[in-house]
Amino acid sequence: MRILPWNIAFLLGFVVYVSIRGVFKKRTDANVKLVSRADGLEKILIAIVIPGALLLPVIYLFTPWLSFADYQLPEWLQACGAVLMVGALWLFYRSHADLGQNWSVTLELRKDHQLVRQGVYRAIRHPMYASIWLWSLAQGLLLENWLAGWYPLPTFALMYFIRTPREEQMMCEHFGEDYRDYMRETGRLFPRW
Repeated sequence: MRILPWNIAFLLGFVVYVSIRGVFKKRTDANVKLVSRADGLEKILIAIVIPGALLLPVIYLFTPWLSFADYQLPEWLQACGAVLMVGALWLFYRSHADLGQNWSVTLELRKDHQLVRQGVYRAIRHPMYASIWLWSLAQGLLLENWLAGWYPLPTFALMYFIRTPREEQMMCEHFGEDYRDYMRETGRLFPRW
């Protein structure tokens, strides 16, 4: 293992990140699905994102296989990455907790699905995506490797720009004018001023 302070910081954050997702997935597994848009495109997007989010960091941290793509960053940039990671983890947890039983990995609506407008969803519609953007930047700053560090940024961008309009269309179809009002009142990733 690469026993460097920023790698250890990333690994600890990585364990927290995966744990948050695992806990909330387990809590919602029994929910009855009413609508599922987990089509081929959705599955392809997830299959593109997962290697960078889960596999490449582990390969980088525990093997020398990706060392050909290593580089060095100044300490202060890596410290910025650690701060971004903490913010990303907080927002990732908060967005899962605020969604509660309404959360799912793919584009789905559950039985008794509610439009969540409290907590972090008061100001932005997609705080979980905002947290993943922050996490992707943090990963690039903490892992000094072009593949393990930066792979998530372009792949998540692809997923975000394809998935978000589909998700918002699904929500408009289900919640109608309530969701359209919510869209007018909030920003996608940042609060609307």
